[in-house]
Amino acid sequence: MNSFPEKPVLYYVHDPMCSWCWAMAPVLGQLLQRLPPEIEVRRLLGGLAPDTDEPMSEDLREMVQSSWRRIQQHVPDTELNFAFWTECVPRRATYAACRAVIAARCQGEQWEYPMNTAIQRAYYTQARNPSDQATLIALAEELGLDIDQFREALQSESVQQELDAEIALAREMDVESFPALVFWDARGYRPIPIDYRDPEPMLQAIRTAMASADSKG
Repeated sequence: MNSFPEKPVLYYVHDPMCSWCWAMAPVLGQLLQRLPPEIEVRRLLGGLAPDTDEPMSEDLREMVQSSWRRIQQHVPDTELNFAFWTECVPRRATYAACRAVIAARCQGEQWEYPMNTAIQRAYYTQARNPSDQATLIALAEELGLDIDQFREALQSESVQQELDAEIALAREMDVESFPALVFWDARGYRPIPIDYRDPEPMLQAIRTAMASADSKG
Protein backbone atom coordinates (compact mmCIF):
# COMPACT_ATOMS: atom_id res chain seq x y z
CA MET A 1 0.00 0.00 0.00
CA ASN A 2 1.07 3.57 -0.61
CA SER A 3 1.78 5.83 2.34
CA PHE A 4 0.25 9.30 2.54
CA PRO A 5 1.82 11.29 -0.29
CA GLU A 6 4.18 14.10 0.65
CA LYS A 7 3.58 15.61 -2.79
CA PRO A 8 1.36 14.79 -5.78
CA VAL A 9 2.31 11.75 -7.87
CA LEU A 10 1.61 11.09 -11.53
CA TYR A 11 1.63 7.38 -12.30
CA TYR A 12 2.32 6.23 -15.84
CA VAL A 13 0.93 2.69 -16.11
CA HIS A 14 2.28 0.82 -19.10
CA ASP A 15 3.65 -2.36 -20.63
CA PRO A 16 6.72 -2.41 -22.90
CA MET A 17 4.82 -4.63 -25.36
CA CYS A 18 1.70 -2.45 -25.44
CA SER A 19 1.54 -0.92 -28.91
CA TRP A 20 -0.46 2.10 -27.75
CA CYS A 21 2.25 2.80 -25.15
CA TRP A 22 4.76 2.88 -28.03
CA ALA A 23 2.47 5.27 -29.90
CA MET A 24 2.31 7.53 -26.85
CA ALA A 25 6.06 7.67 -26.26
CA PRO A 26 6.73 10.99 -28.07
CA VAL A 27 3.89 12.93 -26.46
CA LEU A 28 4.64 11.36 -23.06
CA GLY A 29 8.15 12.78 -23.28
CA GLN A 30 6.71 16.22 -24.00
CA LEU A 31 4.27 15.89 -21.12
CA LEU A 32 6.92 14.90 -18.59
CA GLN A 33 9.14 17.83 -19.62
CA ARG A 34 6.31 20.28 -18.97
CA LEU A 35 4.96 18.89 -15.69
CA PRO A 36 4.94 21.21 -12.67
CA PRO A 37 8.10 20.50 -10.66
CA GLU A 38 6.19 19.62 -7.51
CA ILE A 39 4.76 16.48 -9.14
CA GLU A 40 6.64 13.21 -8.73
CA VAL A 41 6.49 10.79 -11.69
CA ARG A 42 6.37 7.05 -11.10
CA ARG A 43 6.36 4.42 -13.84
CA LEU A 44 4.25 1.37 -13.11
CA LEU A 45 4.26 -1.90 -15.06
CA GLY A 46 0.71 -3.07 -15.54
CA GLY A 47 1.39 -6.50 -17.05
CA LEU A 48 -0.59 -6.86 -20.27
CA ALA A 49 -0.43 -10.65 -20.78
CA PRO A 50 0.93 -13.45 -18.55
CA ASP A 51 3.55 -16.01 -19.54
CA THR A 52 2.69 -18.62 -22.14
CA ASP A 53 4.60 -20.81 -24.58
CA GLU A 54 1.64 -21.04 -26.95
CA PRO A 55 1.82 -19.17 -30.27
CA MET A 56 -0.88 -16.59 -30.89
CA SER A 57 -3.99 -17.87 -32.61
CA GLU A 58 -4.76 -16.50 -36.05
CA ASP A 59 -7.65 -14.50 -34.61
CA LEU A 60 -5.43 -12.93 -31.97
CA ARG A 61 -2.69 -12.17 -34.50
CA GLU A 62 -5.22 -10.36 -36.64
CA MET A 63 -6.61 -8.47 -33.65
CA VAL A 64 -3.17 -7.16 -32.64
CA GLN A 65 -2.25 -6.27 -36.23
CA SER A 66 -5.55 -4.42 -36.55
CA SER A 67 -4.58 -2.43 -33.48
CA TRP A 68 -1.27 -1.54 -35.16
CA ARG A 69 -3.16 -0.35 -38.23
CA ARG A 70 -5.44 1.80 -36.06
CA ILE A 71 -2.36 3.35 -34.50
CA GLN A 72 -1.00 4.18 -37.96
CA GLN A 73 -4.25 6.02 -38.68
CA HIS A 74 -4.57 7.77 -35.32
CA VAL A 75 -0.89 8.48 -34.59
CA PRO A 76 0.61 8.37 -38.12
CA ASP A 77 4.21 9.11 -37.12
CA THR A 78 4.43 5.88 -35.10
CA GLU A 79 6.95 3.46 -36.62
CA LEU A 80 5.61 -0.11 -36.86
CA ASN A 81 7.41 -2.88 -38.71
CA PHE A 82 4.89 -5.52 -39.79
CA ALA A 83 7.73 -7.88 -40.68
CA PHE A 84 7.50 -9.00 -37.06
CA TRP A 85 4.41 -11.02 -37.95
CA THR A 86 6.20 -13.11 -40.56
CA GLU A 87 9.73 -13.25 -39.13
CA CYS A 88 8.81 -14.14 -35.52
CA VAL A 89 6.49 -16.55 -33.76
CA PRO A 90 4.27 -14.18 -31.78
CA ARG A 91 3.06 -15.15 -28.31
CA ARG A 92 0.61 -13.24 -26.17
CA ALA A 93 3.14 -13.00 -23.36
CA THR A 94 4.45 -9.69 -22.02
CA TYR A 95 5.36 -10.50 -18.43
CA ALA A 96 8.95 -11.45 -19.39
CA ALA A 97 9.42 -8.01 -20.96
CA CYS A 98 8.01 -6.40 -17.81
CA ARG A 99 10.39 -8.44 -15.66
CA ALA A 100 13.26 -7.32 -17.91
CA VAL A 101 12.47 -3.68 -17.15
CA ILE A 102 12.51 -4.44 -13.42
CA ALA A 103 15.70 -6.51 -13.77
CA ALA A 104 17.37 -3.54 -15.46
CA ARG A 105 16.08 -1.25 -12.71
CA CYS A 106 17.84 -3.52 -10.20
CA GLN A 107 21.14 -2.21 -11.59
CA GLY A 108 20.05 1.38 -11.05
CA GLU A 109 16.86 3.34 -11.70
CA GLN A 110 18.61 5.06 -14.61
CA TRP A 111 18.37 1.79 -16.58
CA GLU A 112 14.58 1.46 -16.41
CA TYR A 113 13.67 3.84 -19.23
CA PRO A 114 16.47 2.70 -21.61
CA MET A 115 15.47 -0.95 -21.17
CA ASN A 116 11.82 -0.18 -21.77
CA THR A 117 12.68 1.79 -24.90
CA ALA A 118 15.05 -0.92 -26.16
CA ILE A 119 12.27 -3.50 -25.84
CA GLN A 120 9.84 -1.25 -27.70
CA ARG A 121 12.27 -0.56 -30.53
CA ALA A 122 13.13 -4.25 -30.85
CA TYR A 123 9.48 -5.24 -31.03
CA TYR A 124 8.01 -2.46 -33.14
CA THR A 125 10.86 -1.48 -35.47
CA GLN A 126 13.35 -4.39 -35.60
CA ALA A 127 11.04 -7.44 -35.82
CA ARG A 128 12.59 -9.01 -32.70
CA ASN A 129 10.46 -10.87 -30.17
CA PRO A 130 10.65 -9.57 -26.56
CA SER A 131 8.54 -12.51 -25.40
CA ASP A 132 11.74 -14.54 -25.85
CA GLN A 133 14.25 -14.42 -23.01
CA ALA A 134 17.14 -14.57 -25.50
CA THR A 135 15.97 -11.28 -27.04
CA LEU A 136 15.76 -9.61 -23.63
CA ILE A 137 19.25 -10.76 -22.65
CA ALA A 138 20.63 -9.55 -25.99
CA LEU A 139 19.03 -6.13 -25.44
CA ALA A 140 20.50 -5.91 -21.94
CA GLU A 141 23.93 -6.69 -23.35
CA GLU A 142 23.52 -4.04 -26.06
CA LEU A 143 22.68 -1.50 -23.36
CA GLY A 144 25.81 -2.39 -21.39
CA LEU A 145 24.14 -3.97 -18.37
CA ASP A 146 25.89 -6.61 -16.28
CA ILE A 147 24.57 -9.67 -18.12
CA ASP A 148 25.09 -12.23 -15.36
CA GLN A 149 23.30 -10.00 -12.87
CA PHE A 150 20.54 -9.25 -15.37
CA ARG A 151 19.97 -12.91 -16.26
CA GLU A 152 19.78 -13.88 -12.59
CA ALA A 153 17.35 -11.06 -11.78
CA LEU A 154 15.19 -11.83 -14.81
CA GLN A 155 14.46 -15.30 -13.44
CA SER A 156 14.34 -14.36 -9.74
CA GLU A 157 11.36 -14.63 -7.43
CA SER A 158 12.00 -11.10 -6.11
CA VAL A 159 11.56 -9.57 -9.57
CA GLN A 160 8.36 -11.57 -10.11
CA GLN A 161 7.09 -10.37 -6.75
CA GLU A 162 7.81 -6.76 -7.70
CA LEU A 163 5.89 -7.22 -10.95
CA ASP A 164 2.99 -8.77 -9.04
CA ALA A 165 2.96 -5.78 -6.67
CA GLU A 166 2.93 -3.28 -9.54
CA ILE A 167 0.12 -5.15 -11.30
CA ALA A 168 -1.85 -5.18 -8.03
CA LEU A 169 -1.39 -1.43 -7.59
CA ALA A 170 -2.57 -0.79 -11.16
CA ARG A 171 -5.70 -2.80 -10.39
CA GLU A 172 -6.19 -0.85 -7.17
CA MET A 173 -6.24 2.25 -9.34
CA ASP A 174 -8.92 0.63 -11.54
CA VAL A 175 -6.61 0.78 -14.56
CA GLU A 176 -8.11 -1.51 -17.21
CA SER A 177 -6.06 -0.62 -20.30
CA PHE A 178 -2.65 0.80 -21.17
CA PRO A 179 -1.25 3.35 -21.33
CA ALA A 180 -2.87 5.06 -18.37
CA LEU A 181 -2.11 8.18 -16.37
CA VAL A 182 -3.30 8.37 -12.78
CA PHE A 183 -2.90 11.41 -10.54
CA TRP A 184 -2.55 10.66 -6.83
CA ASP A 185 -2.67 13.01 -3.87
CA ALA A 186 -4.34 13.22 -0.48
CA ARG A 187 -7.75 12.91 -2.15
CA GLY A 188 -6.88 9.57 -3.74
CA TYR A 189 -6.49 8.37 -7.31
CA ARG A 190 -7.88 10.24 -10.30
CA PRO A 191 -7.48 9.15 -13.95
CA ILE A 192 -6.05 11.61 -16.47
CA PRO A 193 -7.50 11.19 -19.99
CA ILE A 194 -4.88 10.17 -22.55
CA ASP A 195 -4.13 12.25 -25.65
CA TYR A 196 -1.75 10.63 -28.14
CA ARG A 197 -1.00 13.80 -30.11
CA ASP A 198 -0.96 16.76 -27.75
CA PRO A 199 0.32 17.03 -24.16
CA GLU A 200 -1.72 20.16 -23.41
CA PRO A 201 -5.08 18.49 -22.61
CA MET A 202 -3.31 16.13 -20.21
CA LEU A 203 -1.43 19.01 -18.60
CA GLN A 204 -4.68 20.92 -18.17
CA ALA A 205 -6.35 17.90 -16.54
CA ILE A 206 -3.39 17.55 -14.16
CA ARG A 207 -3.50 21.25 -13.28
CA THR A 208 -7.23 20.95 -12.61
CA ALA A 209 -6.63 17.97 -10.32
CA MET A 210 -3.96 19.91 -8.44
CA ALA A 211 -6.16 22.99 -8.13
CA SER A 212 -9.06 20.95 -6.75
CA ALA A 213 -6.74 19.42 -4.17
CA ASP A 214 -5.47 22.88 -3.16
CA SER A 215 -9.03 24.20 -2.82
CA LYS A 216 -9.86 21.35 -0.45
CA GLY A 217 -6.72 21.96 1.57
